Amino acid sequence: MSRYGQYCPITRSLEILGDRWTLLVVRDLLVGATRFNELARGLPGMSRALLSKRLGQLERAGLVVHADGEYHPTPAAEELLPLLFGLAEWGARWAFGEPRPDELDPTTLMWWIRGGIDPGPLGDRRTVLHVHVPDARRRRFWFVIQPHDVSLCFTDPGFEVDAVLESPLAVLYQVWDGALDLATVRADGRVSLSGRRDVVVRLPQALRLSPVAPYVRRGLARAAAG
Repeated sequence: MSRYGQYCPITRSLEILGDRWTLLVVRDLLVGATRFNELARGLPGMSRALLSKRLGQLERAGLVVHADGEYHPTPAAEELLPLLFGLAEWGARWAFGEPRPDELDPTTLMWWIRGGIDPGPLGDRRTVLHVHVPDARRRRFWFVIQPHDVSLCFTDPGFEVDAVLESPLAVLYQVWDGALDLATVRADGRVSLSGRRDVVVRLPQALRLSPVAPYVRRGLARAAAG
């Protein structure tokens, strides 16, 4: 843990949270990741060794409890949620823009989307959503959505496809983050959603966005208002 040599609560906070990747680990814990592999999938640019090190630091600092193979945020970590999401709003207003190519990883995005899908609006039957991202290095993904489980597949699972969503990767990222509205990009043709009519109608309700999306929208609205 780096030390700043200043008696100040801000510096004490930074000694715990200021190292590279630490706040992103906390972010993912706060939005529901509990297992090491879940965290690793959501942070592909972070080595597993460094992830283990950061989790150990957070545990020693009293922000994480590790038991039965799972990591859970403590009340101290949970109090960081409004601060982290406040950074999302600030970033949307002052530091956001068009996505950079190095920020766009299709597998990471699909993993995030998998965690955000709510099977409820789709009823009790299995629903298969095929996602086609024509400009990505990995172009095709399948979500097998069942009442109590959502699976992400990288090869055709062999079930009948109920709906197909096609979108450029950058557009899909911006929809996920709340920077673009799904209905708007469907209307202007940047996103295509086709398939069984009942699934197409219900799917936007099932595709919950990133937890930071409301804060991004608010930040962008404030930026537009000046």
